[in-house]
Amino acid sequence: MSAFEELVRRYENKVFTVIYRFVGNWADVNDLAQETFIRVYQSLPNFRQESGFATWLYSIAANICRDELRKKRRRPKISLDEITASSDLLPSFEAGPDCLENRLEQCELQDAVQECLSTLPDEYRLALVMREIQGLSYREIAVVLGCSTGTVKSRLSRARLAFKQEVTAKRELFQLLLRLEDKGG
Repeated sequence: MSAFEELVRRYENKVFTVIYRFVGNWADVNDLAQETFIRVYQSLPNFRQESGFATWLYSIAANICRDELRKKRRRPKISLDEITASSDLLPSFEAGPDCLENRLEQCELQDAVQECLSTLPDEYRLALVMREIQGLSYREIAVVLGCSTGTVKSRLSRARLAFKQEVTAKRELFQLLLRLEDKGG
């Protein structure tokens, strides 16, 4: 049990990031991460070490996220948790005005990036998150997605192009990026 607790500690932030970037809202992240680790715990005896543990873990997380997105498409709903979660990310007013402005801009930027990510098809989004945010290799992503490395490269190329088009289309985001770059952040 302590070994499993160590695995959770070691991978929880990465799993949270993948899930959040895949489903796009904080309201579902805890539940989906918990479900991921429960499934990992139940499936540990079946882990054949044909791939790395992290790759196997991401495969489980990706499958759970896909299932969740399929459920949501069938019956979309608005979560009060999601509405209040965004207010939890706002910085406190005890910080100085410069710090507060930087934190608010960072929150805006993160929201805008997530909004652009959310427009991508699921498989493109997942491949992009795993490569650019988690730093997985093409081979590891191929194992998670159950496809060839050529398919991963193709999806990443298309995902990057679509993401770039979304960012470029959002003039406000582009201007925000320029302001942050000018500030050295």
